[in-house]
Amino acid sequence: MSAPFAVDLQQVGLRHAGGLQALDRVSLRISPGEFVCLVGPSGCGKSSLLKLIAGLWQPSAGQVRVAGVEPRQPEARQQLAFVFQDPTLMPWASVEDNVGLPLKLAGVPARERSAQVEAALHQVGLQGFAQALPHELSGGMQMRVSIARGLITRPAILLLDEPFGALDEITRQKLDDELLSIWAQGGLTVVFVTHSLAEAAYLGTSACVMGTRPGRIVFEDSAEQPWPRPEHHRTSAGFNQRLRALQDALARTSQGATGDRP
Repeated sequence: MSAPFAVDLQQVGLRHAGGLQALDRVSLRISPGEFVCLVGPSGCGKSSLLKLIAGLWQPSAGQVRVAGVEPRQPEARQQLAFVFQDPTLMPWASVEDNVGLPLKLAGVPARERSAQVEAALHQVGLQGFAQALPHELSGGMQMRVSIARGLITRPAILLLDEPFGALDEITRQKLDDELLSIWAQGGLTVVFVTHSLAEAAYLGTSACVMGTRPGRIVFEDSAEQPWPRPEHHRTSAGFNQRLRALQDALARTSQGATGDRP
């Protein structure tokens, strides 16, 4: 029997208690090791889809599976980590304590916890900042702390909900490159929500455009571009061709045409 998909969504719908249909018949299969970007207009259900994958919400229709089981099952939860839009750090606690919180809650001894935090901070380029407080860090550094906290449990699947949206373009591009490096080194499966078509075109092994509410996937583009990204990739012909394809799909969505996934 073949190995299960890292994430498997089949005809998933989401209707809120007030009757609002947020998602409609979303089907998406993500293999282990993929980096999938979800992009689309505000309110199309990108963040809702992440919450369904994480088991924070339950679908009103269809089926969600993580590594072959329901997201709320312990074997699924152990494989998942969620990085939110805001760093959501404890302002009174040091970087070390913020990053190590999931391990502390799991009962990992202090010495072992400290060693794992040190490794995670090195992974995101924050070695030497373990005792700093969040207010002493830039916005980009705070997001690195949040990512390190997500990585500390060594998840197989990392969910990120537009983590760099509030950052300036230079910092955002740098963190995009660092995230790609972490993904490549760790064998992670990544599901990344963004409003930026350029970010989706740059990061994803697959980029999915979602249509206006009720959200559904109207276009999916898989990359046949070099990994790791070479210098100046953002100005290459291949990148610009992919970006145009995503722009065209989003334009069709805004004009009311759903289209078909290729």
